[in-house]
Amino acid sequence: MGRIITGKAVVPGRAEAAALVADEPISFWGGYDHRTGEITDRRHSLCGENAAGKVLAVPFTRGSSTTTAVLLEALRNNTAPAGIVTTGVDTFFALACIVAQVMYGSSIPVVAVSRADFDRLESGTKLSINERGEISLP
Repeated sequence: MGRIITGKAVVPGRAEAAALVADEPISFWGGYDHRTGEITDRRHSLCGENAAGKVLAVPFTRGSSTTTAVLLEALRNNTAPAGIVTTGVDTFFALACIVAQVMYGSSIPVVAVSRADFDRLESGTKLSINERGEISLP
């Protein structure tokens, strides 16, 4: 039987996809291509990876509110992650997902977990997120 991580559903929703995990924050301004979903920040450990359709797990965002605009465009273009897991309530991620729900009628879940639970996540692992903020691992 799989393990369950119980987090806080910052933006409730469901997702089931492979995890893409980094131990460092990400800046979506200049670091994420909203047209393709590719992480383009050359200084980031996930540079060259594509987050579209995956559960992106990063501790928090780096930078300004432009993260919201870039993620909102990715949601509109269907190149956003399937879900996002962070170590705290990240207002930039949450705002983009809430605005997308209003503007486009769709969104992605954002879940905040403890640092200890975040450290249990591994890239490539299939994760299932439910509306209560529970993350199922194999």
